[in-house]
Amino acid sequence: MQPSDIADPAYFHKVVDCQWACPAHTPVPEYIRLIAQGRYDEAYLVNWVSNVFPGVLGRTCDRPCEPACRRGRGEEANAQKPEAVAICRLKRVAADNKSEELRAMLPQPLPRNGKKVACVGAGPASLTVARDLATQGYAVTVFDGEAKAGGFIRTQIPRFRLPESVIDEECGFVLGLGVELRAGQRIASMKALLAEGYDAVFVGSGAPRGRDLSLPGRQEAAADIHIGIDWLASVSFGHVTAVKPRVIVLGGGNTAMDCCRSARRLGAESVTVAVRSGYAQMKASPWEKEDAQHEGIPILDFHQPLAFEHDGAGRLTGMRFKRVQQGDEIVIPCDEVLLAVGQENAFPWIERDAGIDFNGQGLPVLDAISHQSSLPQVFFGGDAAFGPKNIIWAVAHGHEAAVSIDRFLHAEPVSRRPAPHVNLLSQKMGIHEWSYDNNPSNDMRNKVPWTAADKALASIRVEVELGFDAATAFKEAQRCLNCDVQTVFSDKLCIECDACVDICPTDCITFTENGEEAGLRQRLKAPALNLSQELDVSGALKTARGMFKDEDVCLHCGLCAERCPTGAWDMQKFLLLTTKAGPGCRDLAIRRSA
Repeated sequence: MQPSDIADPAYFHKVVDCQWACPAHTPVPEYIRLIAQGRYDEAYLVNWVSNVFPGVLGRTCDRPCEPACRRGRGEEANAQKPEAVAICRLKRVAADNKSEELRAMLPQPLPRNGKKVACVGAGPASLTVARDLATQGYAVTVFDGEAKAGGFIRTQIPRFRLPESVIDEECGFVLGLGVELRAGQRIASMKALLAEGYDAVFVGSGAPRGRDLSLPGRQEAAADIHIGIDWLASVSFGHVTAVKPRVIVLGGGNTAMDCCRSARRLGAESVTVAVRSGYAQMKASPWEKEDAQHEGIPILDFHQPLAFEHDGAGRLTGMRFKRVQQGDEIVIPCDEVLLAVGQENAFPWIERDAGIDFNGQGLPVLDAISHQSSLPQVFFGGDAAFGPKNIIWAVAHGHEAAVSIDRFLHAEPVSRRPAPHVNLLSQKMGIHEWSYDNNPSNDMRNKVPWTAADKALASIRVEVELGFDAATAFKEAQRCLNCDVQTVFSDKLCIECDACVDICPTDCITFTENGEEAGLRQRLKAPALNLSQELDVSGALKTARGMFKDEDVCLHCGLCAERCPTGAWDMQKFLLLTTKAGPGCRDLAIRRSA
């Protein structure tokens, strides 16, 4: 094997599992350490740069970072239910505890550069584009048919999960950068919008159409059957304030979980979720399913809907299902059904002769890197680009589209991407002292407190999760293994004493002869079985052996560096910041970094 190229930004980035898994590549351990130190404003700003909506995402993120967390893997042998650091809820801690002075710390926009950009939709993707471009001097106008910005954050996420005040504040941070919001102005024609003289257009209009189910009885009982996302919007705006006694929710995603929990709060005597798949295959996040069941809502899996039962006079009386595993049919009585069986894109306002190509699924044909459409000045992101996902993916798309727009308006190839900004800084403060706490807590994951059930279920607007207090946040932050503080090895200083091998708690270091990767992985002190994580491979040592470290199981504890008599091991903090729109993303910056 060739020696590892630790100068490649992707090498250590991949070792920071949480940041690697985050679509916006938020420096997770960096902000967790700041929270542990009580530096909430700085922790918030680290998040704001990467994910734009720390308070929103701290409550609603789909948390791709947490399944990747090394802590969960580290607890597999000594915990019945290994659990990641509560990364998402710590993000909320930074948002909840930031000071009044934070607004003054946000960057001031550069002077206007003469370029105009339109964003269609005021959801997370568009607002990310607006934030990134407005700070660089672009005049950004955001159009939305609703009265306030936020998109599906505002219309589809219930207030018991996400208070409106949080949405107002974080959308306000973006609009406060000089972004013009044309609320209540729904775009009806792409051609007409292009004729207004915008230099570029970003489409972040989401996937606004919920899927229907064409089953017997659908038309006859239509008054009691509702599309889930439309129903949630009606609840959000106060148009729906009650439900009938018996409600069935069809679907196994997060929207279905929001529907069933909302119906429970609007007075339903019984709420049942029915899903075609098995429980484990449901698309809803595990914690969303657990929260629904915690509130007494049964989830019936392997139930295939067959028909809507009605009394012949337009009143829904039940639903007929086939129980896939048993093979029989049953009827579950109900008075109302909420359909949460998926969402799809709808672009009736984009004329098919406007120059934008669409595929067979009705999605725009895009370059996967740049998000540019077949009409060069038009870009897409969020659910409007590749179909429904979640907020953090929309933010990631917004960052990429903003870079593309910036490069496009400087006549540079939009698919070219600059390397991220990377730092490696030694954490050594003495012979055996580090500038970070390398003694993580052995505590299990701390539980987020909830509002008492009688209060939480009595109102659609009472927030269920209360968030960590400062003391609990500190305890949870101490569970972080500081995966961004890397073990950096110098083969020139190594005397091959094997002290690091002896002290390593996970047997991840081996000194042996080099060879082909497949065989070498089996010859290590502890076989390196996770092929998705690379091996740290040194150059040839004095005995012609090499040092090989399995990055997958390293706990970043620093014991190897403390034990090493020659300083061949060092603990160096790795900080990766992806390049955003602005001078740093353009070709001159790329040439300088080459």
